[in-house]
Amino acid sequence: MDSETTFGVMRDLVIANRILANEGVVDAFGHISVRHPENPERYIMACSRSPGIVTRDDLMEYTLDGDPLNKKDLPMYAERFIHGGVYERRPDIHAVVHNHSHTVIPFGVTGIPIRPIIHVGASVAGDVPVWDIHDRFGDTSLLVLNMDHARDLANCLGNDNQAALMRGHGCVVGGKNVKEATLRSIYLEVNAKLQLQSEALGTPRYLTPGEVEQACHRMTVDLAINRAWEYWTIRAGCQDLQA
Repeated sequence: MDSETTFGVMRDLVIANRILANEGVVDAFGHISVRHPENPERYIMACSRSPGIVTRDDLMEYTLDGDPLNKKDLPMYAERFIHGGVYERRPDIHAVVHNHSHTVIPFGVTGIPIRPIIHVGASVAGDVPVWDIHDRFGDTSLLVLNMDHARDLANCLGNDNQAALMRGHGCVVGGKNVKEATLRSIYLEVNAKLQLQSEALGTPRYLTPGEVEQACHRMTVDLAINRAWEYWTIRAGCQDLQA
């Protein structure tokens, strides 16, 4: 039987799937996972299903190598290895989002870096490096289909970054919990959109390093995260799941 903590984490994971879909960060594709609260060598993620319709019964438990503990005759995400690769490299990260956020894609193929242009965009913090699967693996489908791919991506994420772009594919975003990873994913998309709009008008004045540090702190405390989470939960029609 799941502990109260694990039950709460799974509830938040289901809601996060619905929120990310409703906010346009994921569509038919993309996924979010959470490190198991009682075993850091495992993580929880849905079966291969569009995020907007994920339910509690779709959740599965995996080892960090992407092996299911109980497959339950359900299909699995082909790119589940992304999550284990990040958890293996980064013990500070406890939730991972992989998405194909449309406004983020151009920054992964042009060499133009994503930089915080609005205070909520500072929630991503630090640099957002670009990982190109072709550099090491040559021509592929661009999908992360094994642990070699995943570990290379995690190495690009590094020891301190909270997000990395994937050339011609999407991005990976981490957080200390499901709510923080969800917030970062949403505001990475928002910041990318505003940056594109601003650069079309002229030369933007980006946030300074000091402003990024202070704004990131304000955006990632529980007061801010819980306020945003409540708003997105209601927008996604998930308030009953939160009870």
